[in-house]
Amino acid sequence: MAEARVKRRFVAGAKCPKCKAMDSIVLFKVNGVETVECIDCDYSEQQTDEKVTNKATGDVIGVFKP
Repeated sequence: MAEARVKRRFVAGAKCPKCKAMDSIVLFKVNGVETVECIDCDYSEQQTDEKVTNKATGDVIGVFKP
């Protein structure tokens, strides 16, 4: 079975919390798990759709679902 390409999007203006590189964060989703990674270091963080929705408090305008 062929592996599907994962659409990765850069997050404009985002700074990596580990290496502090600006505009190096990419966001992508695989099997309902949202992942952010730094292209300059080995930083990575994952969260499910449920966690994303729970984090959407009054501080967030909305949750983007492409």
